[in-house]
Amino acid sequence: MADQIRIENLEVYAAHGVYPQETRQGQLFMVDVTLNTDLRPAGMADELALSTNYGEVCRWIHRYLRENTFRLIEAAAEHLARELLLAFPNVESLVLELKKPMAPVKLSFSNISVRIERGWRQAYLGIGSNMGDKQGYVAQALTSLKKHPLIRNVESSRLILTAPYGGVEQEDFLNGAIGLKTLLSPYELLSFLQTLEKEAGRERKVHWGPRTLDLDILFYDGFVSNEEVLTVPHPDMANRSFVLEPLNELCPWQRHPLTGKTVRQMLTELLETGLLN
Repeated sequence: MADQIRIENLEVYAAHGVYPQETRQGQLFMVDVTLNTDLRPAGMADELALSTNYGEVCRWIHRYLRENTFRLIEAAAEHLARELLLAFPNVESLVLELKKPMAPVKLSFSNISVRIERGWRQAYLGIGSNMGDKQGYVAQALTSLKKHPLIRNVESSRLILTAPYGGVEQEDFLNGAIGLKTLLSPYELLSFLQTLEKEAGRERKVHWGPRTLDLDILFYDGFVSNEEVLTVPHPDMANRSFVLEPLNELCPWQRHPLTGKTVRQMLTELLETGLLN
């Protein structure tokens, strides 16, 4: 997004720091923040109500930094960025720099700061169940995702019944896809999904075996990871129609960050091979 609101060198006298005198006496902090938000509606209508009021943002930042205390400016910046994004829903992402020009370093310097970029990230998940109340497990997972304070805009595909994958004899699966925006990192999102699986009673005993609830991160913006704990995009999605068919309902033009192929292209190619899973 090219539209931005920029606030530079907002001064706040607040009490953040590791040393007792920092939290006792306080010191000067300065904030730079760039808000990425769509300004066209306000610009076309000339209506403040359609924009993000930078005066309110300044007062909000000032109040937040004075009312809360953090030992590290890294923590202050992290929490400030997250709460800003929650307080001003029209802001899709931001760049925030928190400056500490009076830091107790006892050497000559002009400034010390931390700079972070945070925002709402688009993620797509695969969801499946083939044990017990399949519909119920899927519905409960959707409800839990919608209730999470750092997740919004949850949408889901229709559910399809598919044969099990991987050669293990078991019941058919109910499969679907979920789209959402989140402030969680990929690893935080994974941890939350694993919590939902555990709450549904999932036991990881047999590879590709039956499960009450299966949640996989298919895409997370353009994030790519090949770690053992987290592989994104999902490594075998191009060969799985039960992943691509529901996903195609939500994001047919979403591109795979490694191959450059859209979801629709991957599904079309898989259908042409006739090797459906």
